[in-house]
Amino acid sequence: VQLQASGGGLVQPGGSLRLSCAASGRLNPMNQMAWYRQAPGNQRELVAALARGSSPDYADSVKGRFTISRDDAKKTMYLQMDDLKPEDTAVYYCRYRLNAYRNYWGQGTLVTVSS
Repeated sequence: VQLQASGGGLVQPGGSLRLSCAASGRLNPMNQMAWYRQAPGNQRELVAALARGSSPDYADSVKGRFTISRDDAKKTMYLQMDDLKPEDTAVYYCRYRLNAYRNYWGQGTLVTVSS
């Protein structure tokens, strides 16, 4: 499995971006996919996660502003980010969980929120 994240960029506070994570290889749509982010000097943190048949999970800091979704036919996961804040600035990574012992990660896409 290979993951390719894209869609990052520079946006002003209050603006929106949509991140995409395109996957190649054999994926099980029942397996969880997720977005993480890592700001400079901080640990990587979970932003949102989604598996078929389950409700999405969001970090408290993004609830009501971010929406995770996936199109299994296209093997693509999305993160719609609205009302962006400077503290959302980070490198965003996508992750596919194969099982409890194996995760696949994308290369990351930089989101910068600044005026």
